[in-house]
Parts: sequence; C-alpha cells; structure tokens
Amino acid sequence: MRPAAAVPAFLLVAMTGCVSMAPRYRVPSPPVPEAWPEGSADPARTSSPSADSLAWQDFYSDERLKKVLELALQHNRDLRIAALNTDKARAYYRIQRAELLPTVSAVGMGNKQRLPASVSGVGQSIITEQYAVNAGISAWELDFFGRVRSLKNRALEQYMATEQARNSAQVTLLSEVANVYLALAADRESLKLAQETFQSQEASFKLIQRRFEVGATSEIDAQRARISLEVARGDAARYTRMVALDRSTLNLLVGTTVPATLLPETFDSVTALKDLSPRLPSEVLTHRPDILMAENQLKAANANIGAARAAFFPRISLTTSIGTMSNELSGLFQSGSDTWAFSPQIVLPIFDMGARRANLAAARADRDISLAQYEKAIQVAFKEVADTLVTRGSLNDQLAAQESLTRAAEATHRLAQARYDAGIDGYLSVLDAQRSLYAAQQGLISLRQATYGNLVLLYKVLGGGWNQPGRPLAPKAVVKAVVEPAKSTGGPVS
Repeated sequence: MRPAAAVPAFLLVAMTGCVSMAPRYRVPSPPVPEAWPEGSADPARTSSPSADSLAWQDFYSDERLKKVLELALQHNRDLRIAALNTDKARAYYRIQRAELLPTVSAVGMGNKQRLPASVSGVGQSIITEQYAVNAGISAWELDFFGRVRSLKNRALEQYMATEQARNSAQVTLLSEVANVYLALAADRESLKLAQETFQSQEASFKLIQRRFEVGATSEIDAQRARISLEVARGDAARYTRMVALDRSTLNLLVGTTVPATLLPETFDSVTALKDLSPRLPSEVLTHRPDILMAENQLKAANANIGAARAAFFPRISLTTSIGTMSNELSGLFQSGSDTWAFSPQIVLPIFDMGARRANLAAARADRDISLAQYEKAIQVAFKEVADTLVTRGSLNDQLAAQESLTRAAEATHRLAQARYDAGIDGYLSVLDAQRSLYAAQQGLISLRQATYGNLVLLYKVLGGGWNQPGRPLAPKAVVKAVVEPAKSTGGPVS
C-alpha cells in the first residue's frame, strides 16, 4: 500500500483508538447531615414551591422591583464581566478541542537563486528555480494515550465552571439589588414616620410652650417637649440621608439610574414575596451554582491527572503533505510533478530528573485541593441555609410580638394623652408614651424589612435566581460515592 493511501486509515485508527488515563470520577458524598438542624423552619411543607423550581420573575412579585432587577441584569458591570469571562473560557475550550483533529494547511513556495561558478559544479554560474504547492498536516499529535483529550476535558470543565460563576454572580446580584430596594422602602417608611412624628411633636411643643408662657405648666414640661421635638428632627435628617445613600447604592448595583417611578414610596407599597419550601439538603445543595462550579473545578483537576499520566508514555505526531513541485512555474500542475511526504515521529521520554513524576504529584495535589474546596462549599452552603431557616422561624415570632407591642404602645399613648388633657397626669407620661410608640413603630419597620430580607436570603442560599423558565436544572439527587482512581492501564504510574 502506498504511504499516501495509508494515511486515511492511519488517521481513523488514531482518532478511535485512544484511551483515557484520567481517574474514574464519582460525585463525592456531601459531608453534611441529611436533615436541617432543629429549630429550622419546617422543611416538610409541600404547599410552597422550592427555590430551584421558582424563577426569579415569579419569586419577586412586585412589578416595579422586577423591572429594577431586569435593569440590573442588563447594566450591572460585574455581571457583564462574569459573562465575558464565560465567553473567553468557551473560546479557550474550542481552541483546546481543536487539538483533537489535524490542522490542514496549504503552502505555496517559490525559490530562485544564483550559484557562483565556484560552487555550481559545472564551472560557471547558474540560476536555479524551484516552485511548489503543498497541502497537508503539520505535527499532529496522535492521541493514543488520551493526553489531548484529557486537556480538552479539563478546558470543558473550566468553561462550565465559569458559566456557573456567572450564574452565581446573577444570584448574588439579584439578592443585593432586592435587599437595597427593600432597605430603601424601609428607610422611606421610617422617614415618613419621623416626619409625621416631628410635625406632631412640633405642634405639641408649641402648645406646651404657650401654656408655659401663661403659667399653666412648668418649664420642665416645655423642655421635655423640646427634647422630643429635636429627637424627631434628628431622625428625619438621618433617614433623609439614608434614603439618599440607598438610592446611590441602588444605582451602582443596577448600573444605571433607576427611574423614580420604579422606586418604592413606603414599605407598604412593596408586594409580598413568594414563600418557599426548603426541602431536604440533598435536593437543595445540587442546585447552587457555587457548588456546581466547585464540582466542575474538581472534574477539571481530575482530567488534568490524565494528561499528567499520559506524559509518561510515548508522544506520537504525524506530518503529511501532498502537492506538486517543478523547477518552472508553468510546470507546477503538469503530469508527473506530484509529490507527497509521510513523516511520523515518536518521542519517548527517558530521563527528565523526575519532572514528570513531580508534575503528576502536583496534578493529584490539585485534585485533592479541589475536592476539599468542593466539600467546603457544601458545608458553607449547608450552614447558610440552616442559619437562614433558624432565623426565619424566630423572625416570624418576633414580628408577631412586635405587632402586638405596637398596638399596645398606641393604646398607651392614647390613654396618656387623654389623662394629660384631663389634668390627671403630667406631660412626662405623654412623652414616655410617645417615645415608646415611636420606638415600637420603628422596630416594626425594621422587623418587616428583616423578614423580607430573610426570605430574599433564603431564596439565594437555596440556589434560586439563576434558572429561567424552561432552563434545565442540575440533577435532583446526590450520588453518594467518592473519587476513585481508575484501574491501572499499565506503565510506570497507576
């Protein structure tokens, strides 16, 4: 068989006969309990959807908030950088994947030179010409031992890890924007309360001041009324500043100026968020993009071991070409001018001062590091979810108690004011009741914000916010196994 005719068959064998030397991968067992800790919100509820099945457009029910979140997804620069990093990783993967197939190039060459009589061999100077056109494969590695394929798999997992990093960035962004939006709503509510309290205190102060001037009350009552007035004035100024800072932070997170029509007027104007069911840890932890990213990095490190193992075996490369050659340009494509070349090369490493073994040891260490990072990511996720669930249960009780406290403070204030108007008690009891009512109202606003914020955090830590309607999700079960090396393929390593 002619060598040129044998090339296609040789290529077929090269592309189908390689073996992988990467260790066999199994999903590590999650190093966390199988249930949430005691004191958490009830995970067995089935009336509420799980975070992984609820797109963020459905979780955030408020229409204005959804529009703000859409603006953030379009304009936030951190999310844009994460998406560009994904595009770059995809390009690197395509580059590495291209190494599996030969690169075919066409080359045209012309050479014309004058040889002096002293070297021409014919006793006089001569002019030589040579022209050639060739097409072929240059130094293509035949991946018999899976080195190139392992590098391709590593690049693929790294690309998928950057995709999960982008998903994680989106989850974080949505959570941060929602929290700032809720903080703005709460601060505007507090500002409104402080302004109303200031107006009420101002009216009371003027009344007490007139009564003091005519001798109907003591100076200490007038000074106490002034104290309450100045406290309310300071709170109004403080919340005015906080509202301005919230708007500035929101604009930075969104990446553009948020229209005033999309901003909440008060906390009551924000539509309640959807409730969530936490489900079980094995169902939750497989949907968080940061855990999926850590697993992709573990797979990439596992594939890199295969490339390090393959370095102990011969590296075979192939260079071929077919074309035409002539000493005249007009004779390039004439009959009998065809040429071909078939140049296989094998390189067998013999001695390298232990560099390949050190490289394999480094690859295994990288795999172990990635495994530890993967397990740590699961443990951190479990703690975040558990802490959020524990906080959720206590916040609901605390909010109910605060609502009852506020109603009691309102009733006390009404009674104290009536007793003062009737001349039964002094103005001190009215001021105490006002301070208690104001503190209870501010506390209620803070607890409502904390309750909403806890639900936003729960949605985030349960892995919600990156999936879109119809977008495939990760598997819903964790296979309990370990990373085990494959059976020995022979040679100096295992």
